Amino acid sequence: MNRGFRGYIMVDQVTIQKQVVVQEQKLKDFCNKVWMKLGVPPQDAKITTDVLVLADLRGIESHGVARLPRYYADLKNGWTTPTNQSKIVKETKATAMIDGGQSLGQVVGHKGMQLAMKKAKETAVGIVSVRNSHHYGIAGYYSLMALEHDLIGVSMTNAAPLVVPTFGRNAVLGTNPISLTAPAGKERAFVLDMATSVVPRGKLEVYDRQGKKMPPGWAVDKTGRGTEDAHTVLDALSNRLGGGILPLGGEGEEHSGHKGYGLALMVDVLSGVLSGAATGLGVDVNKEKPNVGHFFMALDPAAFRPLDEFKRDMDRLARELKDSPKAEGQSRIYVHGEKSYARMEKFRKEGIPLGPKVVEAMKQVGTEIGVPWLG
Repeated sequence: MNRGFRGYIMVDQVTIQKQVVVQEQKLKDFCNKVWMKLGVPPQDAKITTDVLVLADLRGIESHGVARLPRYYADLKNGWTTPTNQSKIVKETKATAMIDGGQSLGQVVGHKGMQLAMKKAKETAVGIVSVRNSHHYGIAGYYSLMALEHDLIGVSMTNAAPLVVPTFGRNAVLGTNPISLTAPAGKERAFVLDMATSVVPRGKLEVYDRQGKKMPPGWAVDKTGRGTEDAHTVLDALSNRLGGGILPLGGEGEEHSGHKGYGLALMVDVLSGVLSGAATGLGVDVNKEKPNVGHFFMALDPAAFRPLDEFKRDMDRLARELKDSPKAEGQSRIYVHGEKSYARMEKFRKEGIPLGPKVVEAMKQVGTEIGVPWLG
């Protein structure tokens, strides 16, 4: 057996899945070699890989290396440019507008957040809007960048239509994620990274790969009725037959699905309308020029009050939440980001678990392009 991974069995109520556990650096080396074989410069390959592997490390497997075959196909088909063609087309002291030039979304996103942080250090706030980009991975990667500079970070992106509006039965909006991070002192930094839908598309793909039924309340079929069949929903979405994922809160207004719908629309306004990128039905990551839009913001808390006081009060707020009375049967209250940090520590020590279908797809890419799997 290759020393870079080991196999084990995970058991649940539905199926037995054999996982492959891969060491972080070996996984990164494989991904980097794939990108560079396709003409991506080493530094851009590293950024793209870092975004994917961080998703797996933080337990967001739907946006991890399972996405490598998709980006590979886009580069191979010429739908994504291997070299960074993005450029600043409009700029003020605190803002900038970037045209992504159909470059890798991760590379464009990294550039956008770096620029937002630079402006925040100079003017207290930096806002960067992006158009003409591609899928950029997890929103949290970019907001997390701000923590390294003691800044508050915001990242969001629109996406292909997968989510039905409240009282609708056809997908019009994307899962449109939002991420906000804020530095703390002794406590873990606050890290919110969430889709504005009940779940991201990747969650449906995970259930489809595993042959499992979805929990009720995740999605509706082409008639607008709830369904637990992930494959049916994914097939209908791919062929624009109707149905889709529900907005955060679920179906109708009883559990505030209209609020998740509103958040998704807010992301499309800031990422798409503001930048001039595609919006709603116009965002199609499966076509040659998807024109995805992103939004980045960095905010310097030291422009408002001493940084140590801000961090002190972030700690106090976190402890207040975690020390509050627990619900019956519960032993801990978490602050956003804590579970992901724990997963990162575990997976960096023990290795990253990957599903068998993900591994097979990556092996296939490696064979096709001449990059040995974990070789």
